[in-house]
This record gives sequence, structure tokens and C-alpha cells, in this order.
Amino acid sequence: MNMSVRTLAVLAAAALAIGAASPALAEGGSKHPRSGNFSFEGPLGTFDQAQLQRGYKVYREVCSSCHSMDLMHFRTLGEKGGPFYDPKAESPAANGYVRALAAEAQIADIDTETGDAIMRPGIAADKFPSPWANRAAGAAANGGAYPPDLSVMAKAREGGADYIYSLLSGYVEPPAGLRVGNGQYYNPYMAGDMTPFWDGDPEHVPPGGFIAMPQVLSDGQVTFDDGTPNTVDQMSKDVAAFIAWSSDPKATERKQSGMAVLAFLAVFAGLTYASYRKIWQGVAH
Repeated sequence: MNMSVRTLAVLAAAALAIGAASPALAEGGSKHPRSGNFSFEGPLGTFDQAQLQRGYKVYREVCSSCHSMDLMHFRTLGEKGGPFYDPKAESPAANGYVRALAAEAQIADIDTETGDAIMRPGIAADKFPSPWANRAAGAAANGGAYPPDLSVMAKAREGGADYIYSLLSGYVEPPAGLRVGNGQYYNPYMAGDMTPFWDGDPEHVPPGGFIAMPQVLSDGQVTFDDGTPNTVDQMSKDVAAFIAWSSDPKATERKQSGMAVLAFLAVFAGLTYASYRKIWQGVAH
């Protein structure tokens, strides 16, 4: 059957519309993340070192028991812009804070003399240790759901740090009429579709979805050395900032380089225009 050009165009437009709508449907009706008003937002934003230190402590004392950060090395903590950067240190690996933090970790290794498996104190060159021997072990300990790696989580989730902050601080009691299965927890910021599990008014399906992770933060759980109030909201915001930094440790340097390049191009453009006016002054063209 022959189709007119107009028919083909209509079908193509419909296909594009369906494709464009698919991601929104797949994401479900989760609530829009709340803003954390982070200092690193925007083209001129920079990370707050004190906040990164607090966020690392929350990760270390709470999140690291389930979530790995396989792309992070201890020495990265001491790089410029990092939570423990020290301009007086000879290098990130020589940073005293970094070395002390690494030494607190136990790293699986092989004895070079006997070939036996051993555990040794960490060094700055080591990666953050994983809490699980393998994915199967992690999944088995968490009801079949392997806790995702947090190395680039802020890049992997729409909303970035705002999403992580909202999710961690956004746990609420499930509304009456919502059927929650064993090993599942309701969170309005988690993507999902509650329609199949909702016994209430079909016109008012609650937003959000189910997550295998229970609420892990509670007020006063982590003590901050700088005296910052250790509320769930603050801890969620701080660890979200740390995860955002770990997802792109060079973000601040890249922003600064970009602004320097733009300034150079502006000056160069001005000099080029001034040269053009000088060279062609008085020449008819």
C-alpha cells in the first residue's frame, strides 16, 4: 500500500512523540528533588571543604557498610579541591590526613613471600575497600538487591546531588492503602509506579516508588568535628555533596580553567578587533 508524504510525516512525528514520552513514563511519578542549595552549583560554584569532610565521615561511618566506591582512591581525598587537600603537603599521597584515613582501612592483599591471602592497613594508593567480596555476596546480604556503587552516582541519577539529598532525607510512612512488600520501603523521591500497589482513589496515586534500602540516617548518628548540627537533613546534604565531588573531583579546576579560557578569548577578540580597525583605517572597502 502506498502512503502519501503527509501520512509518513504524521507517523514519524507520532513515533518521535512516543519516544520522547517514554523516559518520563519509565521514571514514574516521583516527586521533584528538593534543592540542597549547594555551593558547587553553577559555573562559578566551588565545593565547601568542610562540607566534603563531613560528607566523607557520613559515607565512611554509614554508607560504606553497604555501598562501595570502586573508582575512588584514598589519595584523591588529598587532591586540590578535595576534602583533605593540604597545600603544604608534598603530594596527595604524602598528605598526613590521607595516610591516616587510609591506614584505618583493611585491604585484602597477597603476601609476596608466602602467596597467602592477608589483610593489611591501607595506603594512599589503595582504592576504597568494598564491603563485599563479590556482587553475589552483596546481593545475598540485601535481599537480592546489590547496593549500587556510589563512585559516580551523582552523574548517574537525574537531579544529581539534589536527588541523593532528597532521597536520603525524604523517607515517610507509606500512605494508607499502599501495599508495601517485604524488604521494600516507600520513598516519594524514588522513581516508580505505585498504581499496581495502590488500593485508594485511582485519581490520587501517591508519588514515588519502592526502594530496597531502609532509612539509614537518624538524628545524632554521626558526630561532626566542626560542631555542625548532625540532623538527618544536614547529614543527607553533606554526603550528597561528597558523592557529587567524588563523581567529578576535577570539577572546580575545570570551571576555573574554563573561565580563564573565556577571559583570554574576550581579550583576544578585543585585540583582534582593535588591530582590524587600525590596519584598515581610512581604507575604503
